[in-house]
Amino acid sequence: MKGTIILLALFFLSESKGVINWLQNHLLLCPFKQTLGIDCPGCGIQRSILELMEGNFIASFKLYPATLPIIALFMFTIVHLKFDFKNGAFFIKMLYIGITLIIVINYIYKIFTHQLS
Repeated sequence: MKGTIILLALFFLSESKGVINWLQNHLLLCPFKQTLGIDCPGCGIQRSILELMEGNFIASFKLYPATLPIIALFMFTIVHLKFDFKNGAFFIKMLYIGITLIIVINYIYKIFTHQLS
């Protein structure tokens, strides 16, 4: 088991041949940006996840501040579905609201600082 984990870690962290390198070369295009020519509220999440996979937490946050809360939401939702916490549904709703606020505030910030490309 320990050997498998080490092999998986080496596979993910390999710079010449690995999942991260492949993902960097195969990012999905944003239809919103292709159509209108400006970033959508979700632009940056793919690059943010890649930075997070490489261990660059600050770069990940700068690219898309909602990435870590979204991952926490997914993880908590999976655990909640397994163990059915008493106030789990309420906590998930609050996380959704918080993540939505982060995304909207970040997008408004991008608009006012002319960071939309």
